Amino acid sequence: MTFYDALETRSADARAASLAECLPALLTHAQGLAGYEHLAQFDLSSIASADDLARLPVLRKSELGAAQKRLPPFGGYSGGEFDYAFQSPGPLYEPGRNSHDWWRFARFLHATGFGPDDIVQNCFSYHLTPAGTMFENGARAVGAAVLPAGTGQTELQAQAAHDVGVTGYAGTPDYLKVILEKADEMGLTLGIGKAAVGGGALFPSLRQWYADRGIICRQCYATADLGNVAYESEAMDGLILDEGVVVEIVTPGTGDPVPFGEVGEVLVTTLNNDYPLVRFATGDLSAFMPGESACGRSNLRIKGWMGRADQTTKIKGMFIRPEQVAAFVAKHPEVTRARVIASRDGEADAMAVKIEGVAEKAADYAASLTETLKLRGQVEVVASGSLPRDGVVIEDQRSYE
Repeated sequence: MTFYDALETRSADARAASLAECLPALLTHAQGLAGYEHLAQFDLSSIASADDLARLPVLRKSELGAAQKRLPPFGGYSGGEFDYAFQSPGPLYEPGRNSHDWWRFARFLHATGFGPDDIVQNCFSYHLTPAGTMFENGARAVGAAVLPAGTGQTELQAQAAHDVGVTGYAGTPDYLKVILEKADEMGLTLGIGKAAVGGGALFPSLRQWYADRGIICRQCYATADLGNVAYESEAMDGLILDEGVVVEIVTPGTGDPVPFGEVGEVLVTTLNNDYPLVRFATGDLSAFMPGESACGRSNLRIKGWMGRADQTTKIKGMFIRPEQVAAFVAKHPEVTRARVIASRDGEADAMAVKIEGVAEKAADYAASLTETLKLRGQVEVVASGSLPRDGVVIEDQRSYE
């Protein structure tokens, strides 16, 4: 396996010297944007490393959303020019550009083996949310052709994969299995040999299921706001940080770094003048790993996704937030409490919702939940007072070991 470029194997000193040059320039640029007026009180020329960033305030999604209401569409955090405007649950809006590898997925796709000889079936959504366009932009950067499949219509997906000669898959971890099983039912032989997945946890049993079929499956850690942050390589020893971001691990709810190796909340600064997010709080938990990857890439590594700093949970590639559950309860005066439960059904995510309400209104609740959470799930109406009074509104029962 060759490297994408020489940046991946830089020495720690060379990487630090590069950051010391570009980080103050990025922050000075950000200071001129309406969303970052508060940075005027800081000496940005002295902030030249990840450790120095700890002197700046944290940017949280709630602040970004509030800013977007004051200064639509991007809250004053974008340089102003954009080719795409996307909407994510919240709603939150993200800009995008057509320029080469703007979301930084090329390193990940290259490390997974994608290149000019591949046709990628891109099963991330192209509808409002940016994931489909993000991966297409990265696939083009490594020279691969793209079948823009999006989500759903599994029988057509299987037929297209066969007819077009698809060699690679991009999408959520479990949907490839659905396509492959549908192809088996239809008597179709597919040539998919590699998969680049994200938007949900890649469970070991599912990775092994793909390996048993001769499919290399690797995952990345990315968000709609930030683009790609970290990715797996052939060494399979953690997720390597992308060269276009600075990552900190802090005590949840604060901006205070934890000791190296301890679990904390992931903060990311993007080295992107078009949309510079500075100390953006993901709400995700992870930890740095010691040493370098056995693959030869020298950047820091994280252990991957280790849960949420709050109760926000990703199910079937979509975030479910406590405020969405609260919005559902507010729509139905007779409902006293609701609890979303994330679990696994075989190799796929499953969602159930227990509701203290009126049993005869179960169908109404199901429709309302689909509208509010943007996902379908099993609805169970339970007796008033039967749900635990433990403050939990989203319970994740999945095991990530």
